[in-house]
Amino acid sequence: MKIQVIQGDSFWYYSQLFGIPLPLIIASNQQLNPNQLMIGQEVSIPGYQAVAYTIQANDTLWSIAQSNQIPVDLLLRINPNVQPTQLQIGQTITLPQRITTPIITDVNNYTYEKMVTDLQRLIELYPFIQQQSIGNSVLDKEIIELQIGSGSRQKHINGSFHAQEWITTPVIMLFLNDYALALTNHSPIRGLDMLTYFESNTLSLVPMVNPDGVNLVINGAEAAGSQQDFVLSLNNGNTDFSGWKANINGVDLNNQYPALWETEAARKPDSPAPRDFPGYEPLSEPEAIAMADLARARPFEIMNAFHTQGEVIFWGYQGMEPPASETIVQEYSRVSGYEAVQYVDSFAGYKDWFIQEFRRPGYTVELGSGMNPLPISQFDEIYQETLGIMLATLYM
Repeated sequence: MKIQVIQGDSFWYYSQLFGIPLPLIIASNQQLNPNQLMIGQEVSIPGYQAVAYTIQANDTLWSIAQSNQIPVDLLLRINPNVQPTQLQIGQTITLPQRITTPIITDVNNYTYEKMVTDLQRLIELYPFIQQQSIGNSVLDKEIIELQIGSGSRQKHINGSFHAQEWITTPVIMLFLNDYALALTNHSPIRGLDMLTYFESNTLSLVPMVNPDGVNLVINGAEAAGSQQDFVLSLNNGNTDFSGWKANINGVDLNNQYPALWETEAARKPDSPAPRDFPGYEPLSEPEAIAMADLARARPFEIMNAFHTQGEVIFWGYQGMEPPASETIVQEYSRVSGYEAVQYVDSFAGYKDWFIQEFRRPGYTVELGSGMNPLPISQFDEIYQETLGIMLATLYM
């Protein structure tokens, strides 16, 4: 919600007026100088939406404020053109409504378009969430990165490297929503004060690395656009794409990284396929390149790649993982119940490359168990297991 600055206003005053922590108001208005607010400037207040109210007989701003348990000063700032002594029956004014429940509620068949719609609403309500495009998919969908937090410690979580593993995307998105809700409502998550972690961390999220593939699995061949005939041929004419892991070029994005890529390529399909084809060379695909460039551009202390299924956490690569990796994965295992596995005979993944390149803790987290795509009926259980891992990423 936006309000207009009047004489004597400050971010601190807004934080008192709306009951929103000052760091969130500062982070929501990065284009403004807190020490040089100008009369008439618009300031974004996170965690609120504007709702219309129609003036009734005998209403005054004071009585409206009293009945809605908000300060009169707050009403004056969100209704700068209303004359308090000249209210007219039937006149419409704006009331602030604090957001207290998640806006992300429809997590089934979570397409790229559904994610983008949810993101637009989240950023409107919580402008301290920053969004940028880090690249584009084969079909030119933006690969979106989100950042939340103002701290120097940078951490990263991504989902949907594999198309059929799209359930990882709403897991990440709901966490972002719950994090923002906790911050703006002074409510802990599992006893943790989230403002502490907001001020110490900057959390990077790429909820959907493979948007073309996700839409293919959920919506079928028409989602492939100009590639429709191609993907149908790779899928042996089958219109059921629930087994598809690759991007729209038939390249497995999590076999695309130069970390023993040749070893992996020698035992995987040698041409485009619904799964496992590592490409004709490492980093041939725009989605894989975008994720590599992101890691090179940021000093991520911890990197988590969310996959499904198996309820395991893979955390080593060729002995290159630092000692801290084991401490962190033990905590991940404790809070999720997932098994920690150091080494596995599988290479060329994003986690492998991240550990190799930066010698920092990297993890492949396999959410849930069963047949991919995991049924949405498992979502609540998966979210609660994964919530512990996402929180631990902030406090480790």
